[in-house]
Amino acid sequence: MRFSPVRAVVFGICVWSTVRFSSSNSFFHKTATNITSPVFQTAALFTIDRGFSSNNMATNKNLDRFMTVMDEVYGKYTGPNWVPKAYKDNKSRYLWTDAFGVCNYITLYYETGNKQYLDQADALIKNVHDVLGKDRKGIKRLDGATDEEPTKGGLRIGKEDAEGTSDGDGQYFHYLTKWMVALNRMSLAKGDPKYNHWAIQMAESIHPRFVYNRDSAQPHMYWKISIDMSKPWVRSEGNLDPYDGYITYRMLHDYSSEKNVLKREIEDMQKMVTAKYRSYSSDDPLDLGEAVWIAHWYPSEDWSKTLTSKSLSSLEYLYSRGYFDMPVRYRLAFREFGTTIGVKTNKAAGAEWLQRAEGLNQFWEKNLYSRDHDITPVMYCTSLIPGVLDRDHQINKQQPKEE
Repeated sequence: MRFSPVRAVVFGICVWSTVRFSSSNSFFHKTATNITSPVFQTAALFTIDRGFSSNNMATNKNLDRFMTVMDEVYGKYTGPNWVPKAYKDNKSRYLWTDAFGVCNYITLYYETGNKQYLDQADALIKNVHDVLGKDRKGIKRLDGATDEEPTKGGLRIGKEDAEGTSDGDGQYFHYLTKWMVALNRMSLAKGDPKYNHWAIQMAESIHPRFVYNRDSAQPHMYWKISIDMSKPWVRSEGNLDPYDGYITYRMLHDYSSEKNVLKREIEDMQKMVTAKYRSYSSDDPLDLGEAVWIAHWYPSEDWSKTLTSKSLSSLEYLYSRGYFDMPVRYRLAFREFGTTIGVKTNKAAGAEWLQRAEGLNQFWEKNLYSRDHDITPVMYCTSLIPGVLDRDHQINKQQPKEE
C-alpha cells in the first residue's frame, strides 16, 4: 500500500473496529455508500482525502502493474524537468494514446496522493501541445494557435505518414474530444480552469470545420480533416463522433464559469444524437465499448439508455459467438480495451462483464508489447483502473477555481 505507516495504523484500527462491531458483511462491499458504520466512514474519508480510494485495497496488484507500464511507456520520473520519452516508432507523440496517458497520470495522483503524477500529466500536456500543436516539421504553431493558446488550431493526430496518404496525418474529431476530456480532468485535479479553457477554445475552433449543414434539422460531420482544417480528408461521419461531441462539450460547459459557452455547439450535437441513437449499431469491440463509456455519463437520458442497451447487447453477441476467444492474430488488444473500459465504468454492464474484463486484462498482459509500445499498454493501464474516466470518481465532485 502506498500510504504512510501512521495512516496505515489509523486505517487498520478503523477497519478492525468496523469488522468487530458491524453485524453485517457490508464492509466487504466495493462502495462506501453501502457502509453505515460511522467508524468506517471516518476511515473512508481519511483515505479518500489523501487520494487513496477504498476499493483499491483489492487491486494493489493492478496499481503496481499500472505504474510499471506507465514508466515503461513514458520513462521513469526524473524530477521537475522530466519530459515524456518519445514512442519507440516514428510517431513521437500520438493524440489518442496521450489523452489516455494524461488521464492515467491523474488517476495515479488520486490513487497514491503523490503530486509527482500531476507534474507528469502537466509535462505530457505541454509535450503534446509542442509536438502535435505544430506542423510536421515542428516549426510553426497550427493556424490560430499561440504558445499561450496552444489548442486554437486543433491538434494533429500524430500519424507517421504525411497527410494525403491512405493512413496519413490530419485531425480526427474523436481524438480531439479525448484530449478535451483529458484537459478537463486536469482542470479538476489541479483546481485550475486554464486547461478546461484550452479545451473550450479547441472545441470552438474545430467544431465549424468538422460540422456542416448546421442550420438544418440534422447537421452532419466529417470524420477526418486536414492539419490546417481547410478541407475534409474523409467525408463520411464517424459512428460515435456526434455522441463524443455531445458529452464532451457538456462536460466542458459544466465546469466553466461562462453560462452560454458552447451552447450552439451542444445544440448541433444534440440534433445529431437525437437523429441517430435509435439506429445505432456496430460489431467493433472498440466502438461498442466507447458507446458504453459515452452513455454512462448521462445514464438517465433516453439516448443514453438506448445506446447502453444496444451496445451491451451487441457485445454479448460477440462474446457468445467466441469473438474474445479467437487466436491473438485475429484480434487487437486496444480495441478490446475499449470494451473493458466501457463495461468497467457503466454499471448497466453488470458483474459478469466485470469478471470478463479482468480476464481480458490478464490475457493481454502476456502480449502487451507484441503490436506496439504505446496505444496498447497505455489503454491497458486505463482498463486496469479507469479512474478519472469514470463518472463516479471523486474528481467529478470537484470544481476548478474561478479566475
